Amino acid sequence: MKLTSYTNYALRSLQLAALRAPELVRIDDVVRVHGLARPHIVKIVHELGRAGFLETQRGRGGGFRLAHPAKDIIVGDVVRLTEGPLDVVECFNPDKNTCPLIGICKLSHAIQAATAAFMAVLDDLTIADIASNKTELLNRLAPIMPDAV
Repeated sequence: MKLTSYTNYALRSLQLAALRAPELVRIDDVVRVHGLARPHIVKIVHELGRAGFLETQRGRGGGFRLAHPAKDIIVGDVVRLTEGPLDVVECFNPDKNTCPLIGICKLSHAIQAATAAFMAVLDDLTIADIASNKTELLNRLAPIMPDAV
C-alpha cells in the first residue's frame, strides 16, 4: 500500500499541531519543516479544518491548532478523508470494474483483507501516538524551527 504525499503531509501537519499544542502552528512552519510549496500546505490545512480536525485562525498572527485532543483524532479517519476510497485494484469499485472474475477471484479477496488489515492498524493509531516522542521530535526540528523547542 502506498499513501499519497498529500496524506503524509496532512498527518505531518496534525503531528506538528500536536507537538506545539496549545500554540498555533503557522503554515510557514510546515512549509519550512518539510520543504513544501506553501499552496500545497494551505490546501491541506483548509481541508483538515473543513473536516473538523483543525481549528484555523486567519490573518496576521494566525495559524492552526488541533480542534480536538490529539488522543481523539484517529489516523485512519484522516487517511480516509485525504485518500478517499482505497480502491487498491479496479474490482474494489463496482462502478469502474471491468474484470470478469469479480466475486470468484481469490487475489481480490486477499487484497481486500490486506487493505482491511492496513486500515485496522491506522484505526488503532491516534495523532497523540505519532506525537508521543515529543522531546525527540522537537529536538530534531530545532535546527529547522528554532522557536519550536
